Amino acid sequence: MRRRPERQFYFRLAGHLGSSSVEKLLEETSSRELTEWAVYEKVAGPLGGKRIDVAAAQIVAAIYNVNRKKGAPLINPSDLVPKWDDYQSDEDMWAALRSAHEAMGGTTIDAPDTPE
Repeated sequence: MRRRPERQFYFRLAGHLGSSSVEKLLEETSSRELTEWAVYEKVAGPLGGKRIDVAAAQIVAAIYNVNRKKGAPLINPSDLVPKWDDYQSDEDMWAALRSAHEAMGGTTIDAPDTPE
């Protein structure tokens, strides 16, 4: 999929249009219409989930930035948009969450041992 970014576009478009599959979308949609949709996405912004991620990041950054402690750095919304294609281990994710939590003044409480 990384070598064929147009496939990523087809999946976004299929999800946006509620198509049951990319194969069905491509069978039912002309090359001209696919091109128009691609141009539309370039003009209007990403289709589907990524657009929601960007909007959520903008809202979170705005709330954080107006409520941050004096002297604390601003957060850029682009730093908050998930990077879905990047692999991150569970340990790395928890470390990043703890770091962000502590940077915002949160305290860490050790969880009691839980049975496996």
